[in-house]
Amino acid sequence: MKLPRAACAAALAAWLSLGMLGGCATPGGAGAAATDTAAAMRDDSERYIVLAVDNPLAAPAGRAGSSLGGYGPSPRYLLGGRAAATLAALAREHGLKEAAGWPIVALGWHCVVFELPSGRSRTELLATLAADPRVRLAQPLQDFDTHAATGRAAASAASAAASAASATGHVPYNDPYVNLQRGFVDTGAAQAHRFSTGAGVRVAVVDTGAALNHPDLLGRVVATRDLVGEPAERFESDRHGTEVAGVIAAVGNNREGIVGIAPQAGLEIFKACWARQANTAPAATPPGTAAPRPDTSARCNSFTLAKALASVLESDARIVNLSLGGPSDPLLDKLLAELLRQGRVVVGALPPDGRRGGFPTGTAGVLAAGVAGELAPAMADVVAAPGRDVLTLQPGTGYDYASGSSIAAAHVSGVAALLLSADPRLDRSALCALIHGASAASPLNASAALEALRSRQAPAKRML
Repeated sequence: MKLPRAACAAALAAWLSLGMLGGCATPGGAGAAATDTAAAMRDDSERYIVLAVDNPLAAPAGRAGSSLGGYGPSPRYLLGGRAAATLAALAREHGLKEAAGWPIVALGWHCVVFELPSGRSRTELLATLAADPRVRLAQPLQDFDTHAATGRAAASAASAAASAASATGHVPYNDPYVNLQRGFVDTGAAQAHRFSTGAGVRVAVVDTGAALNHPDLLGRVVATRDLVGEPAERFESDRHGTEVAGVIAAVGNNREGIVGIAPQAGLEIFKACWARQANTAPAATPPGTAAPRPDTSARCNSFTLAKALASVLESDARIVNLSLGGPSDPLLDKLLAELLRQGRVVVGALPPDGRRGGFPTGTAGVLAAGVAGELAPAMADVVAAPGRDVLTLQPGTGYDYASGSSIAAAHVSGVAALLLSADPRLDRSALCALIHGASAASPLNASAALEALRSRQAPAKRML
């Protein structure tokens, strides 16, 4: 059954009005109804499943989505007739109600989130669908979390960071809080910036939204995409993504706040997570007294993350920062494998329990980042990076301290950007080896990684 063109157009318009890559298979529906459905998926994921079928389409004439700011695939790339007929038949046979759909061009699939019929066992239904030859993938809609932690007393963190800064000598930046940046100082970032500042490298940040108009992010965010569909103002007020973005690429020498590990890298922000609680902008200066920080954690699901990773596959970002995690997920694992196959550098945050299984750190080839000083000796395959009381950005014009493996991952992504900027020909395996080597003494040292890269380059230059 091929859906009428008018129904496809209506569905596409409804989903795109939410900032989503819409699925043409959903007939009609107003924006408010789509918003309610998206909220229901976030609030009660156990009522939904994710299903994928083959979606053979003509290859696009050019690289679809290479400019994320204007990413909007032509309807002929959304849903083919064969996939539409298969999905309609499956929905009819099992009493399923479609909640959302989207194409994954890189895999040749069309994915759909279906709502289960009342009283139907999700486990039994998934087993039945998995055995159906028409189905490429059938799995539960799962939840994932960002790996943030509430920081300790800001005053003690500032004192420790200032002591570290004085021990390493003058940091050549006019940004007023640079000597309070524990991570910046501990990684030797200022020394690394003699050779590289991340120019020409794009980092995809799959997270919440971020404060695009923060004075320390102006000019650094080159593309954005909202895969959640919350009101636009929520994007700017999201804390977790703002914190991660600030660590990676806060502007240097602008007489404002702090400096990022890779201050000239370009950021592509993919909002796939939503804040657990409402955000409020903090004061414009670092707090000088101890105070409890609000919960900055956020949640994502298989649907929002899959759409984000599918968009990253169509982007120019060479580094993908995933400061989040959760259970192993067949669809997300498939997308992650494709990113790695393309040579992208993927950085994931180690879960709070320290176990590498699950998405994304359970996948071989992913750089797993943990908090320096909190890793067991047996975790030699985890990159130890600063992640405790690190000064970074907050929504509005604010600055505050953040902790957790989310922040450690951001440091690793920043150092990866420095390496790729210094040598764009560097492949993923060589880059990972440099980063692991530079974190052997804990924490990851950006200056040591750049020195090791320069040592590798010297013999090659002598042979020319």
